[in-house]
Amino acid sequence: MTVLARLKAFPWWRWLLLAALTALATVALDAFAVPSPALFAGLVVATVLALCGLGPKRVARPLTSSAQAVLGVVIGLLASPETLAAVGSQWLPVVLISVATLLVSMAAGLLMGLQRGVSPLTGMLAQTAGGASGLVAISRELGGDERMVAVIQYLRVGLVTISMPVVAGLAYGAQQGGDAVPQASGPGAPWWVGLAVTAVCVAVGLPLGRLSRIPAGSLLVTMTVALIVSLTGLSFGAEVPAPLVVVTYAIIAWQAGLRFTREALGTVVRVLPLATALILAVVAACAGLGLLLSHFTGATLLEGYLATTPGGVYAVLAVAASSGVDVAFVVAVQVFRVILMLMVAPLLARLVSRLLGAGTRA
Repeated sequence: MTVLARLKAFPWWRWLLLAALTALATVALDAFAVPSPALFAGLVVATVLALCGLGPKRVARPLTSSAQAVLGVVIGLLASPETLAAVGSQWLPVVLISVATLLVSMAAGLLMGLQRGVSPLTGMLAQTAGGASGLVAISRELGGDERMVAVIQYLRVGLVTISMPVVAGLAYGAQQGGDAVPQASGPGAPWWVGLAVTAVCVAVGLPLGRLSRIPAGSLLVTMTVALIVSLTGLSFGAEVPAPLVVVTYAIIAWQAGLRFTREALGTVVRVLPLATALILAVVAACAGLGLLLSHFTGATLLEGYLATTPGGVYAVLAVAASSGVDVAFVVAVQVFRVILMLMVAPLLARLVSRLLGAGTRA
């Protein structure tokens, strides 16, 4: 086949349609302050196009691996020496509470795995409270159904984001009088520094992830590289440029959405009532763990609640900043939980999968 014939055979219009609709939906959702709008938009648009037969067949593996690696950098750069200092001498209760959160959410996942059409592995990945985008990105590689994982994870993020300000105000007396966003301690690094740091981390982490043959190596190894770079101060306070993050989130969402079929959608709809009940149970359990965290660390009840809330880090950051609590402590616990979840969840999920069987995939 000639190069021209290959170009004609490639469904450019499907990709253009997917990208254009995702961009429009992302802008619309961002206007309504929806958390991680590119993730929601990409999942919904890709699912609709797949069900209508208008979407591309799949996202190429090199593209998904690259997106996982970039996401690993995003998560790894969240940690910093200041993050560790915020926990300080309270590291032991923080670790124990974070582990308890992991166990509670995974137990909920095992209960979800009792539902027909849902494997224990998929249930655990769907209910694990931490790093929603990361778990969606690696779920298929681990043997789970990323379609189910994506819907349940984003449902959790949505429910927590909606309820958190209400609970913080009514149950903990949070006063929404502070700044919506905390003031940075200094000017951030230029975008080109963030791009350079991202490129270096991906260039090192991606091949090492492939060579390591560990589960979800593209994300986890690159995240470890970014952690080292950040904790040693070599990141210079840089972040992954926002446009690259948006594209990364969209690719991860497309990965799951384009695989939807009518049968898979029916399975997800059937599971939603149980999944929602389990999410609410996990949220309540995490609030209880927040009380324990505040007791053993001396943090306020509101700080304990926000630190253990199983929702998006940035949504928690906004509520914490506007409530006048110790933002550094809250974010430090949240970041530690996300990293712990992404490090440990794949290993535990694989172990449970071997013991109980992977189950069915729609």
